[in-house]
Amino acid sequence: MEKSEGTSDSQRPWQSYHTVYTNAKAGMDGVDKEKVQRIVYEMSKGSKYFENEERKEAIMKQKVEHMHSRCAKLTPADISHYQKVADKRIAELEATRDLSRIWLHVDMDAFYAAVETLSDPSLKGKPMAVGSMSMISTANYEARKFGVRAAMPGFIARKLCPDLLFVPPDFKKYTYYCDLTRKVFRSYDPNFMAASLDEAYLDITEVCRARDVTGGDIAEELRSRVHEETGLTCSAGVGPNRLLAKVCSDINKPNGQFVLPNDRMAVMTFISSLPIRKIGGIGKVTENVLKGVFGISTCEELLQKSGFLSALFSHSTTDFFLSVGLGLGGTDTPQVRFRKSISNERTFSATDDLNLLYQKLDEIAENLSADMQEEGLSGRTLTLKLKTSSFEVRTRALTLQKYICSKDDILKSALKLLKAELPVSLRLIGLRMSHFKEEEKVAVPFDPTQKTLAAFVRAGDASRNNLDDESSLGSVDELHLMNEMENDFRLDHHKICHHESGDPLDSNHLSDLNCGSCNSQKNVVEQEKIHDPSSDEIAGEEKTIDAQPKGKQMLQLLETDSSVPWELKSCNLIRVNGNTDIHAQTNDVASSSLTEDLVWVDDYKCSLCGIELPSNFIEERQEHSDFHLAERLQKKESGTCPPVSTRQRIVRKEENTANQSRQKKRKSASTKDKYLPIDTFFVKSNQNF
Repeated sequence: MEKSEGTSDSQRPWQSYHTVYTNAKAGMDGVDKEKVQRIVYEMSKGSKYFENEERKEAIMKQKVEHMHSRCAKLTPADISHYQKVADKRIAELEATRDLSRIWLHVDMDAFYAAVETLSDPSLKGKPMAVGSMSMISTANYEARKFGVRAAMPGFIARKLCPDLLFVPPDFKKYTYYCDLTRKVFRSYDPNFMAASLDEAYLDITEVCRARDVTGGDIAEELRSRVHEETGLTCSAGVGPNRLLAKVCSDINKPNGQFVLPNDRMAVMTFISSLPIRKIGGIGKVTENVLKGVFGISTCEELLQKSGFLSALFSHSTTDFFLSVGLGLGGTDTPQVRFRKSISNERTFSATDDLNLLYQKLDEIAENLSADMQEEGLSGRTLTLKLKTSSFEVRTRALTLQKYICSKDDILKSALKLLKAELPVSLRLIGLRMSHFKEEEKVAVPFDPTQKTLAAFVRAGDASRNNLDDESSLGSVDELHLMNEMENDFRLDHHKICHHESGDPLDSNHLSDLNCGSCNSQKNVVEQEKIHDPSSDEIAGEEKTIDAQPKGKQMLQLLETDSSVPWELKSCNLIRVNGNTDIHAQTNDVASSSLTEDLVWVDDYKCSLCGIELPSNFIEERQEHSDFHLAERLQKKESGTCPPVSTRQRIVRKEENTANQSRQKKRKSASTKDKYLPIDTFFVKSNQNF
């Protein structure tokens, strides 16, 4: 029997091809899964997309095998210990259960397709998808019966459904109807959370109390009002927290609702048989790991295998799994957060036509500028996102000296980033603006105690003057040079990664799991893109600026002067005259004192503290590395870390005999201390060193 099954599998390779199709999508429950898998496999085989999916499938299998080997090494004593740890954590999480709030999740039914049908009634009852032969954004429920779904190439969708109609997307139209629905939402919860253009979370606790009605009554009334205002239908879910409300809204789609009572027994019964894939934040990779390694397929089984989860996963991931098993989710109203970025992107048929690429970039820059001006935003950091014809995703970022928001300024900077990548064949272009002016003035108040690089240099110079009555830099005006370098500073960074929707083990950041997925081009609260850490590759690019002619003298003196702190010698943001580095590129700062210890295990877990950060979280990883670097510097000051290299302690020879004796004393002190204390950087008004 096993032999025949193996032969059958080899003759039907599509059975293991699960990259596009999933029956988790509403309206696809009765679809012939094997037929769809076979067609998708046959239509994809041999393409670059297929090769990319095979590569990610192989990496996913490696993750499962790696987890298997770790699990096999656990002894009975280990399992017993971790089970006690898990039981204690389950009790702590259970104590946080809040059944006093009533949350409503609203999800518009096939939103883009429904809007197009409303605009063109002739499309009603016909299988239709919004998009093109290259990619579709969404499909109506008539098309989903054939296995057609969002994020599927149009030519595969046409093979599944020969009568499928394509309608080009019109985001201005979708935004208009989105605004109409949100007006209705505000009448029930002025602080509702918009997860995307077509879904939102509402806290209806106070409305229910004030009107003495149930959550089901409010859901039915809201759905009716949305239909009256827009002519569109929506589905709703009511539950004691956001995680459960989102699951409930998917049960009776389309144009239905489901209410989960605020009762612990009802919640535990509901969650016990719920497939783990139904939970927002658990995607293909996590599902395969949980099933393949632990045999977990339902949420209840997450609690049954809690000891193994505690032993093999980080604290944050384990807490997430245990919370899901208990049916816990966010219940508090999120604090108002300042927008961190705003983006706009477009997908199109793969092309290397420069005129077409420039035209697309022009349109995106115009849309991004309009969105920024509508919200009164001006930003400094522009990020260009590119997806090549081979499905490789690259991002290039540039930080400017001034805040911009106009189309011309955005397009000018975007063109510089794009031209650096040519020649290239692309299928997607996107622009993101961040580092807003409001963020600096309001979200991050100025700290008068924060020291700047110039302040460090001036303080160090003052300290050296206290140590020596004459300047150790001779004829070179170090302060003047450093001021020039500070004024001329430029920064840009360069990253390469591969993109794929996913989940925690597939690099999903767990910080906002209760809010579900975010698919809109322009969100009220910014949510980060989800990537596959196993396929992310990051390449640093040199940060260079032009320095003044005195730079070469400065370089020589910085290398030879023992009074210049090693931290300053390791400041690698400056390139002199375009060809001589004061030290090395910026990334070498971390490599000299940090990256020897910090390793991203499995490409997402910090080896020093265990925190999980997917490789596409570039800024967060850099901040995390900076944190460890600062921690290391602090330990150096306290003498708990190894001394710096002797190369950084070379004392330049002095021709003057009087200065030679002074230099010898300084050298002996340096050899003894191995470093300058951090206080040397700060000016002491009433104390001399």
